[in-house]
Amino acid sequence: MNIQKRFLPSLFLWVLPVLFCLSACRNNPAAGKPKRMAVVVSTLNNPWFVFLAEKAAAKAKELGYETKIFDSQNNTALETDHFENALASGYQAILFNPTDAEGSVVNVQKAKDAGVPVFCMDREVNSTDAATSQILSDSYAGCVALGKYFVEKMNKQGTYVELLGLVGDNNTWNRSKGFHSVVDYYSGLKMVAQQSADFDRNKGMEVLESILQAHPDINAVFCGNDAMAMGAYQALVAAGKADKVKIFGFDGAPEVIESIRDGKIVATAMQFPEVMANTAATSADEYLKGKRDFPKKLPVAVELVNKEDINDYSAYGKKE
Repeated sequence: MNIQKRFLPSLFLWVLPVLFCLSACRNNPAAGKPKRMAVVVSTLNNPWFVFLAEKAAAKAKELGYETKIFDSQNNTALETDHFENALASGYQAILFNPTDAEGSVVNVQKAKDAGVPVFCMDREVNSTDAATSQILSDSYAGCVALGKYFVEKMNKQGTYVELLGLVGDNNTWNRSKGFHSVVDYYSGLKMVAQQSADFDRNKGMEVLESILQAHPDINAVFCGNDAMAMGAYQALVAAGKADKVKIFGFDGAPEVIESIRDGKIVATAMQFPEVMANTAATSADEYLKGKRDFPKKLPVAVELVNKEDINDYSAYGKKE
């Protein structure tokens, strides 16, 4: 009897915390699960997006999360598979670079309905409430500055070609609209061709090669990103016109920074992917810790980079 009296209180003290833990785990399904964030990007065939994805994953890991990078290969169907995989695998947040502004909405909404926050990086979706927050480069303003510099370097006259990015990406049109909001006021500047090259270097080269057959005497090429700018440069080298045609890009990619220094590319607009990636990962962490007040759209400034200030910049950002 004395043994039972001594044993029962100690048994009670041992069982109570176990029962408490079981109750807490039932009330909090995430309890006991690893902390995980998925990074879903439109493509890893472009160094800019590789940098964005790796920085997002690195920041998430720094914050204590397991991460995995998913490559959508610019395919909305594959992107859908990635979302379904991430949700089924228990990822608690998605850091997302959309493939298509319209086509990606359904994936973001699916995550929201499952209680998983989505933070868009660089590219947006056409929904005001599906994503928890969208951290985006101010592409329009960046191309207003680029357009002004284009007018200056062209002396307000000449013929030019515009290479557009993916037609389903709002960045493509924001950049084009920002550029034309300035350039179209100058009657001496004439656009002789405007064609999509999907933000892709090889396509940029192929598209410009084709355009040069019809318009061999152009004076400039405005490109919606740096990959297409380098492809355009290759096409001009092959045609023996690299020293006669001015090329303008957008991104701040390593090769273009060096090409501006070498006089091959005239200018680019510097984005800051590390800022967007870090902001997305940090915001997702804050959400999972209870914060709910996030801006639906958070613009990140873009800066003009040319030969005059090239020494202030390195790939994808300013020198420290």
